[in-house]
Amino acid sequence: MNVGLDRNLEELSQLLPKMTGLDAPLLRLGQAMLACWQRRGKVLIAGNGGSAADAMHFAEELVVRFKKNRQALAALALCDPTTITCAGNDFSFDHVFARQVEALGNASDMLIVMTTSGNSENLIRAVTRAKEQDMITAVLTGESGGRLHGMCDIELMIPTDVTHHVQEGHKILYHTLCQWIDEQVAY
Repeated sequence: MNVGLDRNLEELSQLLPKMTGLDAPLLRLGQAMLACWQRRGKVLIAGNGGSAADAMHFAEELVVRFKKNRQALAALALCDPTTITCAGNDFSFDHVFARQVEALGNASDMLIVMTTSGNSENLIRAVTRAKEQDMITAVLTGESGGRLHGMCDIELMIPTDVTHHVQEGHKILYHTLCQWIDEQVAY
């Protein structure tokens, strides 16, 4: 008896070559992030559930360090539990990220949303609010892009709709991006 590791690895081995097509939009995202920091802006990152954990992971890699000691980069995961529960209670869960974008976002900033389906109302509202504030927007999502498809300036769609593989793909993308950023930013 086994837990299915062989099957999971086989699925991933079929997915990984398909992700090479994401190199160009990933570079665009990296360049947009560097331009944001050059404007003294910040990168806001949002997601729900496992994508919230990935948003926090991505932000800490930028603020603290990835592989090398370099200058700290302004990034913030919109995951403060008191803010989320307050906005959820006072407005609704659909507004938990849009309120934070309204409060923290400026035209010099950018918003990255991470979602496996692309259908989360709270992320759609956050992107809408960011665009109203003239922020650059990006989405990391699954193959279809869901309702967020076409809404953001930059789209990175993992070529599968299998939730855990989308999340694994997101991790590959943001770790690759962190490594590239490390190479671009001075100590």
